[in-house]
Amino acid sequence: MIGLVLAAGAGRRLRPYTDTLPKALVPVGPEGDEEAKTILDLTLANFAEVGLTDIAVVVGYRKEAVYERKAELERTYGVNLTLIDNDKAEEWNNAYSLWCAREVLKQGALLANGDTVHPVSVEKSLLAARGQGRRIILALDTEKKLADEEMKVVVDPEQGVRRITKLMDPDTAGGEYIGLTLIEPEAAEPLADALRATFEKDPDLYYEDGYQELVDRGFKIDTASIGAVEWVEIDNHDDLAKGRDIACRY
Repeated sequence: MIGLVLAAGAGRRLRPYTDTLPKALVPVGPEGDEEAKTILDLTLANFAEVGLTDIAVVVGYRKEAVYERKAELERTYGVNLTLIDNDKAEEWNNAYSLWCAREVLKQGALLANGDTVHPVSVEKSLLAARGQGRRIILALDTEKKLADEEMKVVVDPEQGVRRITKLMDPDTAGGEYIGLTLIEPEAAEPLADALRATFEKDPDLYYEDGYQELVDRGFKIDTASIGAVEWVEIDNHDDLAKGRDIACRY
């Protein structure tokens, strides 16, 4: 199994940081600290802690910044990085971005969005949930009070995920998908096919829409609760402030 990070996004709401950097390389340490850890640093550290040292990173917007840091990141975290270019990162949404990694998914992958600050306990929860025929496992926050922006999930105890979308009444959802997924090798080809169908239907769709496509085809997707942990998806400057507060605790 490998680690996989989606780090192709532009993150325009985080300007001026993202004028020159992809969102995954925005610092989440103290303001003005040039040595501060980035979102990508934290994710690589988590992967290394759970024994994932072969890691693929899908890059696109300002990808040269990731290429420049590749050797340094490998030395710092004791990992081997493979960078995968997304040639449509500024045009299409992340269903296509995950599809770009379809070959490495065949090894099995622990996927993390490149904008999620979270503790290593999330990776540990996903790895602990393996087995019993589970092929795709989503990390789910069942503690948070949900609103309109969250990626909401409806789960059936027997059938697994039934719906995953932002476009849902928060009161009907059982939790929020936080941007981390464990994908077993046998799920790679069905997932790649569902992702292709998704972005061919509409290139603006999310990879979570690809998960819904899988569910609609009868594929079971499971979930693992992350418990009461602090995490944040960093989309804007308010999120970044929260991310800095969280990052200094882990």
